[in-house]
Amino acid sequence: MSTTVTVLIVYLGILAALALWSRRETHSLSGYYLAGKKLPYWVVAFSTNATGESGWLLLGLSGMGYAVGMQAYWVVVGEVIGIFASWWLISRRLKKLSDDTDSITVPDVLAAKFEDKWHLIRGIAVAIILVMVTTYVTAQMVATGKAFSGYLNMDYRTGVIVGSVFIIGYTFIGGYKAVSYTDVVQGVLMLLGLIAVPAAAVYASGGWGEMQNNLALQSPALVDMFAVSGNARPLWIAIASFVAIGLPLMGVPQLLVRFMSARDDTEIKKARIVSVVVLFVFTAGAVTAGVAGRALFPGLDDAETIFPVLSNQLFPEIISGLLLVVVLSAIMSTVDSLLLLASSSVVRDTYQKIIGTGKSDETLSNYGKYVTVVIGIIAVVLGIQEPRVIFDFVLASWSGLGSAFGPVMVGILHYRRITWMGVVAGMLGGFLASVVWLTWFKADYFGLYEAIPGFLAGAVLTYGVSWLTSRKN
Repeated sequence: MSTTVTVLIVYLGILAALALWSRRETHSLSGYYLAGKKLPYWVVAFSTNATGESGWLLLGLSGMGYAVGMQAYWVVVGEVIGIFASWWLISRRLKKLSDDTDSITVPDVLAAKFEDKWHLIRGIAVAIILVMVTTYVTAQMVATGKAFSGYLNMDYRTGVIVGSVFIIGYTFIGGYKAVSYTDVVQGVLMLLGLIAVPAAAVYASGGWGEMQNNLALQSPALVDMFAVSGNARPLWIAIASFVAIGLPLMGVPQLLVRFMSARDDTEIKKARIVSVVVLFVFTAGAVTAGVAGRALFPGLDDAETIFPVLSNQLFPEIISGLLLVVVLSAIMSTVDSLLLLASSSVVRDTYQKIIGTGKSDETLSNYGKYVTVVIGIIAVVLGIQEPRVIFDFVLASWSGLGSAFGPVMVGILHYRRITWMGVVAGMLGGFLASVVWLTWFKADYFGLYEAIPGFLAGAVLTYGVSWLTSRKN
C-alpha cells in the first residue's frame, strides 16, 4: 500500500469518527440541519470559509492563476470584500432574526416576516436552491474525480464514486454538527496546504523575481494585473468580473446558515475576524500556486490540474498524500453542506412547511437523512459524465444562488418597508437575470460575469417593488 493511500485512509477514518461522535445531535430538524445553533466561533469561521471555497479554490482558482497570471489576484480582492460585507452587513442581524423566529433554513428567514399564504417565497426559494445545488454538487463530484485521477492515477469515474461514498456517508450519519467539525479539520488542512504549495512553487521557480521574468517571456500579460486581454475585452469588464466573484458571498444559503448556527452574537463577532483573515490566505495562496505553477510547468493540457502537479513534483510522497487530502478537504467541505441545504429544502421547507405534515421532528430528521442520500446519488450520476470545467460550472451555480438571495437578504435585514412581493420579485429577477445573461448575453458582452446583472436586477426589483407595494398599503 502506498504512503499516499495510507494518509488518505487515516484522514477518512478521522471523518468517520467525527460523524459517529456527532450523531446524537441528529434526532431533530434543528439538530440535523443546524447542530442546535450551539457552535463556537472557531467552528463557525472555519466552516464558513471551507464551505464557501470548495474544489473551485484548489483546482479552479489555481487553474485560473495558471491561465491568466496576475489578473487572477483581482478575485482575491473581490472575495475578501465579499466575505467582509457578508459578516458585517448580514451575520449578526441574520442570527438574531433566525433566533427570534425559530428559523432553521434560509427560506424560513425569508418568509418569517410576511403573511405569505400561498407559500410563494418559500416555494421559489426551494426551487432555486434545488436546481443550483444539484449543479454545484455535480461540479464538486467532477473535482473529486480529477483529484483522485491526478494524485493516484485512479480512473475518473471510480474517483467520483469513491469520494462520494464517504461524503454522503458522514453527512448522513452526523448531520450539520459532523459537517461543521469536519470543516474545521478540512479548513486547517487547506490553510496549511495553501501556504506550503505556493511557497514551494515560488522557491522552485527561483524566487518571485525570477518567476516573473519567466512568465514575462511566455506573455507580458501574465505579470500585469491591468493587462488587456488579446480578445479586445475592455479592462474594466475584466476587472469587474473578477472582483464580482465575491458578490455571492452575501447571498449563497450554504454560508448564511453558518451565521444562524453560531452559539450567540459574541461568537459571531469573533468568528468574522478569523474568517476574513483565513479567506485572504486561502485565495491568495491558490492564485500564487497557479501563477508559480505556470512558470514551472508551462503547457499543461488542463490548467485545473496544476495544484496536483505541483504537489506530486515538489514534495515527497507522504506530503503529496497530505496534499491530496487538502484537495479532497476543499471538495468535501462544500459538498456536505450543499447536500444538507438541498435536503432541508425538501424536508423542512417543502414537506413540513408548504405541505404541512404533522409528523414528528425525529421522523422528519430521518427523512432528511434519506433525502441527503438521494440527492447525493443524483449528483454522482451527473458528475460521472464529467461536464465542462470546474471553474465555469461552479461560477454559474455560485452566481445564481448569490443573485437570488443576496439582494433580498440585505433588504429583509436593512429595509423596513420591504414587502413579500418585493422579496418574490427580487429572488426571481436576480436568479433569472443571472441565468439569462449567462445563456444568451455573456459571450456578446466580453464575458461580463453574470453575478453583476443578477445582483443589479435583484436589488432593483427587491427595493423597487417593495417601495411601490408598500405605498399602496
